[in-house]
Amino acid sequence: MFLIFLLYLLYKPKNLSVMLQSNAISDVSQTAINPVNNLISSTLEAIGNWTPKILGAIIALVIGLWIVNLLTRLFRKAIGKTNMDQSLIPFLTAAVNFALKIVLFLGIAELLGMGVTSFAAILVGVGAAIGGAFNGSLGNIASGVMLLIFRPFKVGDLIQLPDGTLGFVKEISVFITILETFQNKTEIIPNSKVTEGKITNLSTLGNLRVDIPFAIRYGSDIERAKEIVNNVLKNDPHVMQEPAPRVAVNNLGKNAVELVALPYSTVEDYWDVYWDTRQKIVEALGNAGYQAPYPHTVVEMKK
Repeated sequence: MFLIFLLYLLYKPKNLSVMLQSNAISDVSQTAINPVNNLISSTLEAIGNWTPKILGAIIALVIGLWIVNLLTRLFRKAIGKTNMDQSLIPFLTAAVNFALKIVLFLGIAELLGMGVTSFAAILVGVGAAIGGAFNGSLGNIASGVMLLIFRPFKVGDLIQLPDGTLGFVKEISVFITILETFQNKTEIIPNSKVTEGKITNLSTLGNLRVDIPFAIRYGSDIERAKEIVNNVLKNDPHVMQEPAPRVAVNNLGKNAVELVALPYSTVEDYWDVYWDTRQKIVEALGNAGYQAPYPHTVVEMKK
């Protein structure tokens, strides 16, 4: 009996240790497997719950954007038939389009169960981030609003910008102003560049004075020269007769009597008068025997 009890004491702890170790490994394995199973189950459940909502939101977004674009086109066409200033149409159209898209996105957020308040908070955060990234674009928007409120020019006006660009205004939008130059170039200019300096509107009064300087030699008949040039201005179809054109002595130069012709023209005929009428004046003076002045020096000899 003593030998049996001794053998039991020698071998029993080993068996217990093996069993305890086996149970510990099983518990660890079970502990590691359970979170994975829970994660997979939660993921499958979330996919099952959100898939119909996401698909519905995508379909609603596509259809909603189509409806927004349709309503925007109809709005633009409707206000285009009114007597509204053409300068305001692009701005109002963009504002309506933006407002409709905000309403659409709020509806989609409600469909997804996000809530209007939560979505509005997201919009504020995104808007702040975008505003920081596009600081210059915000300046263009502010300048565009100023142009539409104070209206220093409108669509169709001939203007000269601070950088010297000269052209007819084709469109004023929230971000840009589009000009068409006399060379048929389309200039797309950020609104912040338009408002950064002096803007010259050449269409406000409906006519422009075209200064055409010319000169005759000292000793020539000034009154006859003025009469010749006046006849050219009166017979030129591009020169306005009201206000009446004028010819006057502008300066007594070092080598010539400097005169200036002062015809008026419409905005559309400005360059015709600037180039063609100038040529007619030169030809008329030449045909009348007036020679171009040239630099010379008179030397007097004392006896």
